[in-house]
Amino acid sequence: MPREKGRTLVAQNKKARHDYSIEDVYEAGMVLTGTEVKSLRAGRASLTDGFATLDDGEIWLRGVHIPEYTQGTWTNHEPRRARKLLLHKEELNRIAKKVHDTGITLVPLALYFKDGYAKVEIAVARGRKSYDKRQAIAERESKREADRAVGRRSKGLE
Repeated sequence: MPREKGRTLVAQNKKARHDYSIEDVYEAGMVLTGTEVKSLRAGRASLTDGFATLDDGEIWLRGVHIPEYTQGTWTNHEPRRARKLLLHKEELNRIAKKVHDTGITLVPLALYFKDGYAKVEIAVARGRKSYDKRQAIAERESKREADRAVGRRSKGLE
């Protein structure tokens, strides 16, 4: 059987980019059981309540919901169990230095398969206040309006 190539998105946390200002993004592997992988391949997962913690020099993904595999038997997994993330030692050290600052958290952004392996994209992020969110929305709207004006100008409509 030929090996799977490319990136297949399973789940995405769109709200995280709105609620947090992203500083760094890392790609990490995950330690999963067989039924978790089968459930992910079926495209079923939720990152909405997910976060990552740093415990004893290891990063653990918590709160991510991977539902039980429907054809699974007594070997099925627990849907919200903690899952160990696999990163290089230098990446772990970099993340550990940043997480010790106040207001910094680790948030999962996307869950996907890359070349057959389950990966999670985690971000070192700082929580946004409501006025920061409004400011980001205003900046995005003004940029969109400027792009539209430039497009209309280039087409000769204005």
